[in-house]
Amino acid sequence: MDITPFNEKNTENFKLFSEVPEVCRSSPCVLGIDEAGRGPVLGPMVYGIAYCPVDRNDDLKALGVDDSKKLTEEQREELLQKVLDNSSYLGWAVDMLSPTFISRSMYKRGKYNLNTMSHDTAIGLVKGAIEAGVNVSEVYVDTVGPPEKYQAMLQGIFPSLTIVVAKKADSLYPCVSAASICAKVARDAALRDWKFPEGGDVSGPWGSGYPGDPVTKKFLQEQFHPVFGFPGIVRFSWKTAEKIIEERGVKMRWEEVEPEEEENVNPSVAQYFVSHKSVKTERKGTSSRMHPYFKERCLSRVETF
Repeated sequence: MDITPFNEKNTENFKLFSEVPEVCRSSPCVLGIDEAGRGPVLGPMVYGIAYCPVDRNDDLKALGVDDSKKLTEEQREELLQKVLDNSSYLGWAVDMLSPTFISRSMYKRGKYNLNTMSHDTAIGLVKGAIEAGVNVSEVYVDTVGPPEKYQAMLQGIFPSLTIVVAKKADSLYPCVSAASICAKVARDAALRDWKFPEGGDVSGPWGSGYPGDPVTKKFLQEQFHPVFGFPGIVRFSWKTAEKIIEERGVKMRWEEVEPEEEENVNPSVAQYFVSHKSVKTERKGTSSRMHPYFKERCLSRVETF
């Protein structure tokens, strides 16, 4: 799994799809979806999918895939290698959302919250798999929010597919477990090899990225700038970061500049028209009351009275 393009430009999102196995084009497939890095204040949130033919689901289970959170980093790396080695019947994809994108989205005037972001990313990966030629038949998803609502939404978008949304799906369905491993390994690699566009003044360690991690807490305090805030690895929109900005950042007050008062700066639409009474007067032989807008464009009235 080569995520070098993301490492080189980690302010932008990055998608990576495996080659689609030929058997996945002809045989109905199960597809699992899971994410890694939803809660951390540092680094990307990564969504992963994994898919294989329905009749090869037991083979996927035999690989020993499990919820990535229950495994050590070494075990996850070993299982990912098994996923990659079985490319004859097993495909995958990841979508990496940069912390810059996450913060920018959540600070939009029309707020784009994390749940909606998660739903859209998962939907995009399913659509991407189908467009790539995967014969998707069943989709299993680890829920974000109430499973019933999420499932109903997905079923409305993909009416021909069997959709199952469940809590702890990464422990229940092998395809979701495999997706979890792909997402987690990709996130860990991105965080471990993070390149700071801000330059050499930023240094680690930065830890796991979770707000409760003492190493992450220390990194946030040490790398905070009172004017510019944090380096791009940080999700500014997280409460943990916002609290530090509020406590230690330079306070700014933006003055509202009143526009200079000029006559007709914002003319009324009514000025472009004349009253019905004036129209009757013009009909008798004068167009002097016609607004200059119409005169300059050689426009004339065609109404009859």
